[in-house]
Parts: sequence; structure tokens; C-alpha cells
Amino acid sequence: MLRWFLGILGMIYFRWPGAILGFIIGNIIDNMNAGKFYPGRGTAFGSRPRQNIPEEFELKLLALASVVIKADGKVEQSELDYVRRYFIQAYGQERANTTFRLFNEQIKKSGVSGVNIAQELKAYLRYESRLQVIHFLFSVANADGVVSESEVQQLESIARAFEINMNDFGSIKAMFFDRPDRAYEILEIPKTASEAEIKKAYRTMVKKYHPDKLQDMDETYRKGAEEKFRAVREAYERIQKERGF
Repeated sequence: MLRWFLGILGMIYFRWPGAILGFIIGNIIDNMNAGKFYPGRGTAFGSRPRQNIPEEFELKLLALASVVIKADGKVEQSELDYVRRYFIQAYGQERANTTFRLFNEQIKKSGVSGVNIAQELKAYLRYESRLQVIHFLFSVANADGVVSESEVQQLESIARAFEINMNDFGSIKAMFFDRPDRAYEILEIPKTASEAEIKKAYRTMVKKYHPDKLQDMDETYRKGAEEKFRAVREAYERIQKERGF
């Protein structure tokens, strides 16, 4: 750690007073770095932040939500309310209020690029976490009861910037559309898949979306993962019933 390096350096040049001062300075810098934007460490994807100041991840997540909300050319109150409820559940009323004031400012801004924001976030988020962000953004778009084609296009652009596999994107998308082949799309298989292929696909999806993979995330995000996991299980059970196996 930096504290030990500076402590030793201080000892070499300034004896014990320098060692103590170097250790203190290094400790302060280490503590500051510990609060930087890393998933699972002082962010929405880890322990709850202690201050009521929105962190970088929250602000970028809000910016992505605002891009999706404005994709169809209108701002629905139901979508705004969804984001507010989400942040209250994730961070508490006081912190959510502070964050949502910034969200209202984001909504008014023009020219915000969802692709650029996603590219910035990609470096900090594990693949599973990026999938969870896409699921959250679909939920925002669906808050008014329908995900429009323009919203889907915006979400796909964000997913590509996240380097999300398009099969995974299609699986999440299928969870928000009631279509005849929905169950197969969720499991990322064609309707012509054999029984063995269906079972293999289900095992793969269970591993991918099992909530145990997201134990370092806040409860709100784990609930989102549980929704996907439940959708995968329901899709498999529906195919089982249709195929009779």
C-alpha cells in the first residue's frame, strides 16, 4: 500500500518524523482511493455509501436512464417515477432526493450520448453487472407499459457499447415482450431446438443469471437479477409443458 511506501521513503530521508508523516499522507491517499468508482466498493454495486453525495456510477446510470426515457421523443411521468422509486429503494430517501434533482437536470439536457457513457462505464463493470444495467434500463423504458422501437434501438446501441453479446441482449429484451416464441428467445435458442439443446441452454442460463453471482451487489440489484433468473425458469417450464418432457 502507498502508506507503507511513503513511510519507508520518509524514514530514509527524514528519519522517524518523516516516516510518520509519510505513513499518514499515504493512509489518507489510500482511503481516498478506496472510495473511488469501482464496482463492489462504495458504490451501488457494493456497500452503501456513507455520504449523501451522488457518486460517479449513480450519475452515469441516471444519464443512461435519461437517454432511454427521451429516446421516443417524450418524457413519461411513469418512467420518471420508476427511476425515483428505484433510487429510494437502493439508497434511501435523502440520498435519492439529492440524486433525483440531478436526474431532472439530466432530462433537460440535449446531446447526451448513451454510447459514450456506456463506454466509460464498461471499464469499471463486470459483464454480469453490465447485463443488470441493461435490464434496469429496459425496466425504465417499460414503466409506461410499452417499450417503443426507438427505445429498443437506443438500448441496443448502449448494449453494443457495453460489448454485450447480442444473444444476451435479445434474451433480456424478450423478457419485456409477450410474443409466441418468447420462452425460446429468453433461453437463447431457436424454436426448433431439441430437448437436449433446451436442457443444455437452461443450465447455461441458470449459471449466467443465478443471483449467487451477484452477492457483492446491493439488494436492489440482486432483486433485478432474481427477476431475470425467474424469467429463465418460467421460460423453461413453459417449454417443458409445451413439449411434454
